[in-house]
Amino acid sequence: MITALAPVRWFREFGRPPRILGLDVARGLAILGMAGAHIGETEAFDLVDPSTWTDLVHGRSSILFALLAGVSIALMTGRSALPDPERLPGIRLSLVGRGAVIFLIGLALEMLNTPIAVILTLYGILYIAVIPFLRWRPWQLLLGAAVLALLGPALLAFLGAVMLHPFGAGIGFVLYGTYPLTVWMALVLGGMALGRMHVQRIRTAVIALGVGVVLAVAGYGLGGIGQSAGLTGSPDGSSSFADSSFVESDGGVLSAPSGWEGYPQALAAADPLGAVVAAVFAVEPHSGGTAEVLGSGGFALAVIALCLLLARPLRWALLPLGALGSMPLTAYSAHVLSIVLVGGPGAFFSSNAFWAATAVGLLVVTTLWSMFFGRGPLERLVGRGAAAMAAVPRR
Repeated sequence: MITALAPVRWFREFGRPPRILGLDVARGLAILGMAGAHIGETEAFDLVDPSTWTDLVHGRSSILFALLAGVSIALMTGRSALPDPERLPGIRLSLVGRGAVIFLIGLALEMLNTPIAVILTLYGILYIAVIPFLRWRPWQLLLGAAVLALLGPALLAFLGAVMLHPFGAGIGFVLYGTYPLTVWMALVLGGMALGRMHVQRIRTAVIALGVGVVLAVAGYGLGGIGQSAGLTGSPDGSSSFADSSFVESDGGVLSAPSGWEGYPQALAAADPLGAVVAAVFAVEPHSGGTAEVLGSGGFALAVIALCLLLARPLRWALLPLGALGSMPLTAYSAHVLSIVLVGGPGAFFSSNAFWAATAVGLLVVTTLWSMFFGRGPLERLVGRGAAAMAAVPRR
């Protein structure tokens, strides 16, 4: 029931334990960052030129979103304690239901035909993909994340080159698309580890900040070395797709390689070793390279840590950003819908003024909604889907 005392109660209670305001603030930043990546006008990043710092939203915002997804999964499945075995069947079904609803929301947003590479479809799959790891301890989750981050991009690049860049709906979606599964599973597992390690404690945030800075320096340093040496490129080898997927016949006509006869020449053109090296050093946004996972993943970890540390002393100032982050699915969907309403289906435009209007609008609307109605509408829908999936059937 809406009452006149709702705002007073909200200002007094929102973001208090067991809710972790710093995580909501980080989600809010991720949403605003992704909005900027979609519609903002940015220049190439230059450390000594603050006017170019908005370029940081590209790639890093979605990585921050994925890392936070892992933290959320850990919190909803036991926080610092591993879920009891007897609870696992219900938790698994709940995650399947949650992931399915998020996936359907993502499909609906894709049907709006915007130029945005909607992250929610893969986001929904991630909720299901983490099920085998629910009882892994933090060190196991970190080890799994490290293996995926360090070896996953190179392995995918090698397999893609050896198989002459296979294509299909499935592998294009989860392996070689904008959001390759190896990258995002590494981030989600890392986020789950963070969520299992008493993420609400100041000590954890301080350690996470230090680790994030180290990873960012290592990743961007690796990418810088690759760029200086001319070793970067598309880690899946797509930049040389035309060269590797077609071979020149005796008559000088390009034709698709068929069978073993043309394979050696096509394989040489695909350059598996070069693809692997590019996968290791690739650092550009959405390149899916090891350097990007380490650099941008470390950057995202540092952002989360800073939000956790600042949320307590700056609670009142950060409440609107926390309200936005408390309903990320609703805010993200509203942002995508606004692009269609302004530009029309299939339209592409960029405007910092519209980005600013989007940010202000989302902050105001989500704050008022949280104040008077609580959870966001799509968050309620996802919760109902999870509860329905995990419900015991009536006899």
